[in-house]
This record gives sequence, C-alpha cells and structure tokens, in this order.
Amino acid sequence: MGVIDRVASQIASGIVPFRQAEVEAEATRLLNIEAPQGRPESARLVMDRVLGLGPVESLLRDPEVSDVLINGPDEIWVERKGRLHQVDESFPDSESLHAAIERVIAPLGLRIDRSSPFVDARLPDGSRLHAVVPPATVDSPIVAIRRFTQAVDTLDQLVSMGSATTEQVEQMRGLVARRETILISGGTGTGKTTLLNLLAAQIPDGERIVTIEDAAELRIPGHVVRLEAHPPNAEGAGEITIRSLLRSALRLRPDRIIVGEVRGPEALDLISALNTGHRGSMSTIHANSPEEAMWRLETLALSAGAASPSAVSRQLYAAIGMVVQLERVGPLRRIAEIAPVADD
Repeated sequence: MGVIDRVASQIASGIVPFRQAEVEAEATRLLNIEAPQGRPESARLVMDRVLGLGPVESLLRDPEVSDVLINGPDEIWVERKGRLHQVDESFPDSESLHAAIERVIAPLGLRIDRSSPFVDARLPDGSRLHAVVPPATVDSPIVAIRRFTQAVDTLDQLVSMGSATTEQVEQMRGLVARRETILISGGTGTGKTTLLNLLAAQIPDGERIVTIEDAAELRIPGHVVRLEAHPPNAEGAGEITIRSLLRSALRLRPDRIIVGEVRGPEALDLISALNTGHRGSMSTIHANSPEEAMWRLETLALSAGAASPSAVSRQLYAAIGMVVQLERVGPLRRIAEIAPVADD
C-alpha cells in the first residue's frame, strides 16, 4: 500500500486536473514506473485516494452494503442485509479522514471546519453523507453514509421476500389507482424510500408527477419533473429548501406531488398543497405508528407558525387518506399496517 499512497500523494501535489480521466491516466503512468508488476486494480485504489473517500470507496461499490459508518480513522462499520459488521479498512489518522471528507464535499461548494462542523451532502452515486468534526465530536471526525440500494423492482417482489402479503400489495395498488393520498411511515432503514418508489411507479401513464427530495433518489417512470433541495454553500448562500420547492411545484402543473421525506415546517406547505386538488400525492415520515405519524406531521406543520392548531388539524385529516406503516424485524423489512386516517 506504500506505493499506492506515494503515487496518490504525487498526483495530489502535482498539476494534473482532478478529473477522473486525467487522474486515472496519470495513476497508470506513475504505477508503471513505481511498480510495473503491480496489481491491475492499483490505479483504482489511487483514484479512490485522490478523488474519493479512500479506503471506504470499495465498500461503497459493494452492492450489499446499505450503510457505511465511520466512527474514527480506525473504526469503520457497514450494514449488510440488515446487520452491522466492523470491517478491516481504516484511515491512517484523523487528519486523513478529515481530508477525505473535504475532498468529496469541495466540488459541491460545501465546507466543514471548526466554525461549521456539520455537513450534509449527496455523493455522485446518490449516496447521502453526513459528517461531524471537532469540536462537535470529542475525538475525530464521524461520518455516516446512507446508500440508496433499490433491491426490489416491483410490488410483487415484496410478497416473495416476505415483506408484504398479496392482500396488502393489491390494497396499495388500489389506493394509488383511486388517488388516495398516502403517507409512508417507519423508522430509519425500514424501506420507506424503496416503497415510495414502488408505489409511485404504479401511477398511470399520462399523469404529470413532480418529485421533491433532499437527495434525488427516486427513479419513477413516466412524465416526471425532479426537484432537489440544496444546503447553503461555503459562503452561506444558495440554500434551496423543501418549502421553496413545494411552492414552486404548485406552479409546475403537477397531477401528483411526491415528497421524499417530511421533516420540518414544509409539512404545512405539503398539507396546503394536498388540499388544493393534488389527490394521490405521497410522502414519507419518521414515526413508529400511523397515529404517531399523524401527530408528528401535525407538529411539524405547527412549527411553521403560520396557522392555528385547529386549522392545521382540519387540513391534515382532510389531506391524508392512508398511512402505510413499515417496521424492521432483524434483517427483514415489512409492512406492519395499512391504516385509514380517521377524521380527528
């Protein structure tokens, strides 16, 4: 690995543009000089160190890995098939880990340092990265990377996997066809985005769909307009919020609006949109039961501070037709309940 690090250091301190083709060509040239009998994958390892997250890039290419959790330079965990495993990969030290974080967020116009110790970013492959550095952490940088791995292509596959019954799948198809507004609820890693993708794919051809996401993960066929939020750049400018996208979406003539996840005051804008003729829209929320999902959505809407509790409650229960509750039992993700929303 000394040759890999040495070649990566030469490229990083040289004049080669940090673009994939140029870095790969220079890595191949230098490796032929430094280690002519080296392994064929050595150029890829050099590129991982120059352009990516170094030793964890191979984990991000593993189709079975859904999460990569870096608790420090020498403690890296991955989730495979619903279970966490510590792996042997490591960074030389905390400074190398910090440099790797800066390397992948710099092209996105983001920064992370002592004055701004948190960062959210979407990597080129669609993965979501959240990093925290000192002084917000005690010892070293902490990184969590959530990969979007769509292992299920159709609703029927949920039945064969044991994640849903035939009756539940047919019920959900009927909800989409009848243009019921659906809220998908569940904890972290229960498969909310996957189910949202599958349900949205059931929307009939000819309907115009506007999707709004923090990180663009949905892959929906048909007439789809995709909008994506963005955090502020290193100068604190350029932020695009879910709220602003929701307001823009209403002017884009949508038949249905798909919001990847509701987690803030944009809940009020979503409820308002659902009460203005966009039946059949969908979204997800973090909650442990259908009842808690509705309570949480109401609380988030009230956090906008622009409407009374009674007005929000009336709009909320008029807007949402059904809550699909997901749960995780070991490695299995399954539909726990499909609950109609009763008028409050």
